[in-house]
Amino acid sequence: MEKEMTYTLTLRLVKEGIFFGPGVVRLLELVEKKGSLNSAAREMHMSYNKAWRIMQNAEKELGFPLILSSAGGADGGGSKVTDEGKRLKESYLAFQEKVYEVTEEYFKEVFLKSLGGDEK
Repeated sequence: MEKEMTYTLTLRLVKEGIFFGPGVVRLLELVEKKGSLNSAAREMHMSYNKAWRIMQNAEKELGFPLILSSAGGADGGGSKVTDEGKRLKESYLAFQEKVYEVTEEYFKEVFLKSLGGDEK
């Protein structure tokens, strides 16, 4: 059975360089779930320092914090996603969904129809 032709598409936000994309979104989701950037990084098999640098770069480009962290102590410390971070993540995911939807239709129109492929 012959494999069907498909495509890949990854959305990233760019200013001076790439600063926001699937990796940052996943970190934000995991910080929301776990309450810790360190735990989020560990789940992604990434060092805490790398996760911290990724967040710092995104925050620098955006001009606002994505997460707020507190040091350990009696409360144990941790991180939480800011309201701005939540809004940006949701906007990115909504944009991604729409782009994928439009891209899928256009892909079918341009490639599958013109090459006589199946249209699902």
